[in-house]
Amino acid sequence: MGREAMGSTGSANAAAGVRGAVVIAHGGKDVSTEPVSPLDLAVLRMHPLVHAVRHALRGSGVVVSQPRFTVRGWNGDLASPVGDLSALIDELVARHGDIPVVLIGHSMGARAAFRAAGHPAVSAVAGLAPWLPREEPVAQLAGRRVLLAHGTLDMVTRPADTWAYAERARSVTEVATIEVRGGEHAMLRRAGLWHRLAADFSRLALGLPTSEGEVTAAFRETAAGQQRTVA
Repeated sequence: MGREAMGSTGSANAAAGVRGAVVIAHGGKDVSTEPVSPLDLAVLRMHPLVHAVRHALRGSGVVVSQPRFTVRGWNGDLASPVGDLSALIDELVARHGDIPVVLIGHSMGARAAFRAAGHPAVSAVAGLAPWLPREEPVAQLAGRRVLLAHGTLDMVTRPADTWAYAERARSVTEVATIEVRGGEHAMLRRAGLWHRLAADFSRLALGLPTSEGEVTAAFRETAAGQQRTVA
């Protein structure tokens, strides 16, 4: 799997002691065995979001990585990107020890993140404009903190599938949902909101102080039995 060098926020590194990791996974296609390029749009659109998360976590001792999947496609039963993510999580644990890992994925990357969330090191997972078909499993999410956010104008992946997945996942864990009004699949419209959701979820999932915002409200409403925050 290709990736940017895994950098840490602030001056934290393995020698100084890393307290956690955030992995941000890009989207892709239903079927494709073409290799992923650093210039693929699915990769490039994640750069501002990764920057926002790194900024929010700087000085906290959390490493933030943006992997590139080996190939562009999910590819049916191969579930190609899931193996890539699992290998990266193994690498993070081998390098930094027993740390919590937070997964954040967009589109196909979200589907891969939710599949890989069964890894023992994963403590939380978020899907932004996720691709979550009706047959996707949820048992692997037990004990993980989960956030799902989808835009009302997404014409690529189905918000209805995301809300249905959330309902099924609530049978095994805590799930917060955020409906982004006017949000589309590429997350270019209302980009600042998408970036804030990723950054705030990262802090909340790692036990860091988090400002009162959409993510905090979504989890509070979930605890009160409400199903969705509208942002």
